[in-house]
Amino acid sequence: MKFFSKPFRIKYSDTDQMGFMHHSNYLKYFENARISWLRTLGVSYRQTEKEGILMPVVSASLEFIIPLYFDDEIIIEIILAEVPKATLSFEYKIINQNKELVCRGKTKLAFLNSKTMKPVRAPKNIYNLFSNEFK
Repeated sequence: MKFFSKPFRIKYSDTDQMGFMHHSNYLKYFENARISWLRTLGVSYRQTEKEGILMPVVSASLEFIIPLYFDDEIIIEIILAEVPKATLSFEYKIINQNKELVCRGKTKLAFLNSKTMKPVRAPKNIYNLFSNEFK
């Protein structure tokens, strides 16, 4: 199964009045890690969009375990949850500098034709990249 991890440091602007990282920002960190991973594998959102395929997030879920604070160092671990067909599903874990599990999450992205906005199958390059991991 494909796996990727990326380090981050929590920015002051991502925290709320209580000093916690605001819940809405977790998805931004997931997205940054996901885009970084796909980029390292040679998949460009920009190029995919130029080829007429959009990849919107169609579902997301988060489970918060312990809070994050400004300047915390974290690692986001990502796995691909299933072979991409018309969707691409990821699972995430955020681990803090004390090696504690902070948050779990999932996102599902759909592949859409940019002209019709209808679902389409995964582009061959993305399908081929990940499908061998599930055999």
